Amino acid sequence: MKIDRLHVGARLSEASIHHGIIHLAGQVAERDPDAAIEAQTREVLGHVERLLGECGSSKAHLLGVQIFLADIADIAAMNTVWDAWVEPGHAPPRATVQAALADPRWRIEVVAVAAVAQA
Repeated sequence: MKIDRLHVGARLSEASIHHGIIHLAGQVAERDPDAAIEAQTREVLGHVERLLGECGSSKAHLLGVQIFLADIADIAAMNTVWDAWVEPGHAPPRATVQAALADPRWRIEVVAVAAVAQA
């Protein structure tokens, strides 16, 4: 059984690929964890898009997304950024919940699963 892992660290890998399915680790704001939800969402979705590209995929191949918000009151502002980012006609199944995130400055964490794009 072959499992490819990208950006492997002591605690986690940023991505793994098995049988054409990509699993991403939770992506959070790293540049400015004190930024507003809109900026954090743009950054996090940028991480998702970059990792998918490194894995031979794209946001059009998302199979499912889980979004964790520190404050569910941020959902409207987050959705504005999401709606502008998601590939038209390819919106994946998604769940959005409120959760206590590991760093209290983080307002959003996104976990995604996607298919490897076919050549």
